[in-house]
Amino acid sequence: MAASTREEIRVGEMAIRFLLEGERSEGSVAVFEFDVPAGSKVAAPHSHDGFEETIYGLEGTLVWTVEGQPNEVGRGEVLWIPRGAVHQFANTGDLDARALAIVTPGILGPDYFREVAAILDVAAGGPPDLAAIAAVMRRHGLTPVS
Repeated sequence: MAASTREEIRVGEMAIRFLLEGERSEGSVAVFEFDVPAGSKVAAPHSHDGFEETIYGLEGTLVWTVEGQPNEVGRGEVLWIPRGAVHQFANTGDLDARALAIVTPGILGPDYFREVAAILDVAAGGPPDLAAIAAVMRRHGLTPVS
């Protein structure tokens, strides 16, 4: 049974590819790979109460701020983000980064990223509708932090 179609979803500067969707693992896990260009700050502070997230660095280095503490995650390094922990990430370096995200249970799927991408596309490089993005986040189990 194929685990994914390897569709690439572009969310602003970031590219996401699901390797295993939750529906294929009976909801136990979702796994996606994502690319973050050098100099990008892509995730607004948020938390998720319904799942944990584990990040494994594949290339470059991402700085993950979890509960106010910065954590550099480079190639071969891992970071676990517990439920309810406020976090965000950025690529503050000069090299593009790539990482793997493991979501347990697998309740976050590609539809979340597609919906956020659509809002960003409508903004056409201008300021996005932050209220619409917050609504998408909440619908998919993420809690935005103001």
